[in-house]
Amino acid sequence: MKFILFILLSILVFSCKETMVCDLACGNNAHYTDETECECKCNSGYILDKNEFDCIKDEAKSWYKPNSKTKWQWQLTGEINSSYDVELYDIDLFDTSKETIELLHSDGRKVICYFSAGSYENWRKDKDSFTSADYKKSLDGWDGENWLDIRSENVKNIMKKRLDLAVEKKCDGVEPDNVDGYSNDTGLNLTYEDQIKYNSFLSIEAHKRDLSIALKNDLNQVNDLVELFDFSVNEQCHQYNECDMLKPFTDANKPIFNAEYNSKYKYDERDELCDKSQSQNIRTLILPMNLDDEFRISCDIIN
Repeated sequence: MKFILFILLSILVFSCKETMVCDLACGNNAHYTDETECECKCNSGYILDKNEFDCIKDEAKSWYKPNSKTKWQWQLTGEINSSYDVELYDIDLFDTSKETIELLHSDGRKVICYFSAGSYENWRKDKDSFTSADYKKSLDGWDGENWLDIRSENVKNIMKKRLDLAVEKKCDGVEPDNVDGYSNDTGLNLTYEDQIKYNSFLSIEAHKRDLSIALKNDLNQVNDLVELFDFSVNEQCHQYNECDMLKPFTDANKPIFNAEYNSKYKYDERDELCDKSQSQNIRTLILPMNLDDEFRISCDIIN
């Protein structure tokens, strides 16, 4: 009889655990991280209030947090033009020298450092750290780039080292690119959940290092990730009528930094674009696609 009772209790515990895996709802500012233990953890930047059993902001976390009024400049190639009257510069992590970052800081700028977290690039200094199993199909239109397997522990370790480099160079934050592989033809069979886990990993690791972090594009996961990211960097949401998908960022007083590349916005449709951008509280720049500062039109100041 005792043996039968033990078996019944074991089945009950197992069933409860399985139900928790499916049904567990974490509280505010928390996320469900462990598929086997059904554990809720506080989001990055939050700590457990033991009196209230809820997650509250950790005021000790002091990474840079731009707001929805922050003006920005984005340049990833060529010699950095440091003359723009903006608070934030978004520049390449590898190609920008420490001296340039120091110069921007001395002028009162904040510096966000770009790197690709979702693609292998065959010209980067750390390219030999990847194994052939870490990447598959090429990115359409981008020579020398292949989609990364974001489930790979080796890939994650490389990204940690890139975040360490951002700290070493004294970047204030990072912009990891190509973080929507699950919705592309990667040859890797990535899932929505794979992407959520990887993007959450990037956010947590950035915040551990007191780095701000952008969610780059990845529109379909904004609702699930907005709490973990400090701002959005988006390309062409106006052109493709997708800007409303980014509204959770402005609702949270987190900025949307948007770039538009279509030549029509340089001339005939510029005023219409900028009026709409300002009404949506989006910081829109009209830029060349190779981001080399050949021209720059800001909707904050229509030239």
